[in-house]
Amino acid sequence: MLRHQAARRPVMGSAGRKKTLWLLTMVAPGAIWLILIRYLPMFGIVMAFLDYRLPTRKMPFPINLLHSDWVGLDNFQFLFTSDALTMIRNTLGYNIVWIALGLVLAVALAIMMSELTKKFLAKTYQTLMFFPYFLSWVVAAYFLFAFLDPTNGMIVRAQKAAGVTPIDWYNEPKYWPVILTICSMWKNTGYSTVLYLSAITGIDRSQYEAAAVDGATKWQQMLHVTLPHLKPIIIVLLIMNVGKIFNADFGLFWSVPMNSAPLFPVTQVVDTYVYRSYKFTGDVGMSTAAGFLQNLVGFICIMGANAIVRRLDADSSLF
Repeated sequence: MLRHQAARRPVMGSAGRKKTLWLLTMVAPGAIWLILIRYLPMFGIVMAFLDYRLPTRKMPFPINLLHSDWVGLDNFQFLFTSDALTMIRNTLGYNIVWIALGLVLAVALAIMMSELTKKFLAKTYQTLMFFPYFLSWVVAAYFLFAFLDPTNGMIVRAQKAAGVTPIDWYNEPKYWPVILTICSMWKNTGYSTVLYLSAITGIDRSQYEAAAVDGATKWQQMLHVTLPHLKPIIIVLLIMNVGKIFNADFGLFWSVPMNSAPLFPVTQVVDTYVYRSYKFTGDVGMSTAAGFLQNLVGFICIMGANAIVRRLDADSSLF
């Protein structure tokens, strides 16, 4: 019986092997990048548990790694000091608010964009919304500085002209949670909106026509046609964003506040804290420990979110 089954299996000819080789050639650049950038550096995780210092000419990286003292979890202690609790609070707080707010804004904008009938306006709005995503945070920081400059900023000059006492924006922490939220939404919402908009354009228009014939309003069409079709991509993006809940956008928190010390209580996050600590101490093990903890928390969050989604709707889970 096994002999007959083997005989019925199609034998790949030279043309099939050649096609497979071409397909593998197309995959090769991405696979090589993934191995070199993502997998090989994973061996450096061991530095999180070592008293590792920068290699020298007499003590290159491999030898220095073998001769470093094992310190266990000592490198993780700095993440749980009194100052570190502030940056953990900021990191989690900003990410939770931005994930929820970004989801609502992106879906709402995508639905509104899909209702535009003039293609020129639709393309123009898409370009304007997507453009900030490609800007560096350094450029965005100077745009913001043009408004908030304490000596000659546009907002400060308007306050002076109105006879109002100008606000020293870069020394007043209470305004910056709102400012950072606006900056994050301005830069990143356009990217998510385009993803949702592409999913909306793939919906069969006959479903909207049938709903309109049945007397459904635009609001009802959105609730019963658009959102159910967006559900899979919303869940996938939500799970991926939850996996980054312990990571912060370094460029946003470093460049936009102009590294102002009075703003540290509301702008200090895990990434900036680790960078500043490494800058003063040069402790590679401490930085590696922070990165390892961020990825570990992200992995746990992804697995947990996916498990919840799989329990509620197995078809919408990642795996």
